[in-house]
Parts: sequence; C-alpha cells; structure tokens
Amino acid sequence: MKLPSRIVGAKTPAILQALDARWVMAYSAGIGETDARCYDTADELPVHPVFPVCYEWEPLQPVRNLPELREVHSQLVHAEHHMVLHRPLRAGETVRTTAQIVAALARSPGAFVVFRCDTTDAKEEPVVTSHYGYLYRGVALEGGDAQAADLPQAQDASGNLSPLDEIAIPANAAHVYTECARIFNPIHTDIAYARAAGLPGIILHGTATLALSVSRALRSHDIEWRRVHALSCRFSGMVLMPSTLRLHAARDGRGIAFETANDRGDKVISRGRLLLE
Repeated sequence: MKLPSRIVGAKTPAILQALDARWVMAYSAGIGETDARCYDTADELPVHPVFPVCYEWEPLQPVRNLPELREVHSQLVHAEHHMVLHRPLRAGETVRTTAQIVAALARSPGAFVVFRCDTTDAKEEPVVTSHYGYLYRGVALEGGDAQAADLPQAQDASGNLSPLDEIAIPANAAHVYTECARIFNPIHTDIAYARAAGLPGIILHGTATLALSVSRALRSHDIEWRRVHALSCRFSGMVLMPSTLRLHAARDGRGIAFETANDRGDKVISRGRLLLE
C-alpha cells in the first residue's frame, strides 16, 4: 500500500461549534471525574485540558477521509499528540476550528502524517493549537517527505519518574468515552472491525488514556486543570479492556513529566509532558 505525499496542504473549511455545558460535563464523566465542581452549572465549569480532542474530531474528518487516506484507514494508529492551550477553554463558548495536513514523512513502520487543528474564539483570538501524529502502519510514502510547517517534538520524560497511581480501566471504558466525548471510531467499539484491522479486540482511545493520565498527574500534585498551558506525548502501546494502568510522574521545572504503563509493565504513553502556567 502507498500514500502520496501530495496530500500535504489539504485543509478543512472552518467549523463553528458550541462547547455547551452538557458536553463539557459529559467529558468529565467519561473519564470518571467525581469532583462536584465538574458538574456545578451554578458556577464556572472547569474544562478538562484534553477536551479539545472532542470538538477537533469533526473538523478532522474531511482530511482524515481524503480518498488517498480512506484506502489505508484501517492501518492508522494515533502515535503522537501535541497541544498548546493559549488560554483555558470556557464552557458555553463557541469556537472556530480548521484542520489541515502539515506533514507526510516516511518512517520505518509506515507513513507518518501530521494533522494540525487551529481553534480561535469569537474575537478571532487563538485558543488551542493541536498536532495529531498518525502512523499508517505498513504504508509506503510515495513522492518523498513533504512538510508545510515546523513540527513539535516529543521530549524525553525525566529519568526520575516515581510510581504515582493506578488507573482501573473497566470493560466498557471505550464505549462510555466514545459517547461522552462524541468521538466515533469503530476500532474502539466494534470488535469485528477491530479484529479485521488485525487487533485482538477493541482498544481504548489514546486520548482517553491521555486524559486519565493527565487528571491523575494533576490531582496528585494538587494542580488545577486551567493551569495547563501545553501537553505532549507519544502513544507507545494499546490499552485493552479491562485492565489496570500504572502512572509514573515527577515535577519537572515548569511542568510534570509522566509515563503510563499497562499491567505487564509495557509503556502505553511515553514522553508525556505537561507545561504549566
């Protein structure tokens, strides 16, 4: 299978979306948050720092489903994630998001394609910039590497990470997250589809594993969600359900370095980093 690098530059027209309170609360519920503040509509609802993946899903679809990519869609895995929050999101606001392909690079496991989402508010001020690194396993890149912009890089996590917490992943975690986040991908909920893609079963969304890890790391250091300015990680392995994850983390200058492993000790998130305001 081959993927032409000429897809770089493809872009989605801007999409407006309301970040209503119901969606914000559902996301908190979907990752198991029990803090009453997450559901107190009489006050300002906190918005989880990984929530942007919810509203970015729709703008990503037109470029993720280009004919050239649709042919190799079953080979796709979310390999890296980078996000800059220019300011905290507010429940109830309306945002404008565009998505575009900014790089296609040949790597030994397959073609690595980077999608960037840019979100602005009603005043056209930047709110969030995200980079999704997708690996198309076993797919060759045709036409050579192409890159339209500088790309963020995942940094090495601190070598002094300490065991921080265990995260229980129930058997229904992917179905709950799918509905609460409004992210619909059959690889997470349809076992026949997952097996056809060569997986042993459905797997938890990488962004769900990331959100759970971020929540636990912040809670353990008594840090509010709104202080997160940027986050990044590599997704290093699959999370099957049910399972137990183990979070390792450490304060690191202006932020927190973290990694998450499965119950066999294999990393499922590596090079995790939170930058704090």
